[in-house]
Amino acid sequence: MSTDRAHGGRWTSLRVGGREWLWRRAEPRRPVARPGDAFADAGGVEECVPTVRGAPDHGDAWSRPWHRAGDEEWVDCPDFRLARRIRTDADTLVADYRLTATPGYRFLWAAHALLDVSPHATLTIPDGTPTRLYPDDGSRWTAGAWPLVDDIPLDRLGPDDGTAVGAVVTTAHVSVHDGRDTLHLSVEAPHHPVSVALWRNLAGFPATAPYRSIGVEPMLGRVFDLSAAGESDTARVPASGETHWRLTIRATTDGPVP
Repeated sequence: MSTDRAHGGRWTSLRVGGREWLWRRAEPRRPVARPGDAFADAGGVEECVPTVRGAPDHGDAWSRPWHRAGDEEWVDCPDFRLARRIRTDADTLVADYRLTATPGYRFLWAAHALLDVSPHATLTIPDGTPTRLYPDDGSRWTAGAWPLVDDIPLDRLGPDDGTAVGAVVTTAHVSVHDGRDTLHLSVEAPHHPVSVALWRNLAGFPATAPYRSIGVEPMLGRVFDLSAAGESDTARVPASGETHWRLTIRATTDGPVP
């Protein structure tokens, strides 16, 4: 895997299990993005913290340069420092995170992963898992249960039908199946609420020049917008002033075939 520290620490490649999993697109605004800019969607994996939607758009970290010393990378934002250590072993990647801030600081974090998967791809999450469906780009959501919410089969990642929805599923694990390949993603954070966010854009966004993009995003928290979060919907920095979590990504083959 590779990251671009100069441009928000974005993950630009995730090659595990013999294939490249990250989707990318040409976005001329991305190399010149600065804090406060509207999000410039170039694909890959963005570190979205302390919010995903809302302000600042997709958080503070994606638009700032990151630094590196030894095996640690970090970014300094006005209210916090986010650091990570990423290591790989065969077809498994482990990213350990540390966020330092004032005790009591509330935040959301998402590994905003946009995946290069076919219209035949599917997701596996246990049936009945509580799910919040976001039918627009605001903070309103509809409660339901995985995988069918408001007659939308969220586990199906195609074919493209001109729709775009978001969802937050209260699970720590998700598997993405595409032909004989499967990508397993999980997040461990014993002291925080964990979820998986889904951005299911089947060529329905944006309104002008729509394109297909599939986001499968392990996260801390249960909402997209920090400003709309309830007390139990966010992570919180403890009295020590720092908190830790782990993201694990593993690839396998010989999975379901369409």
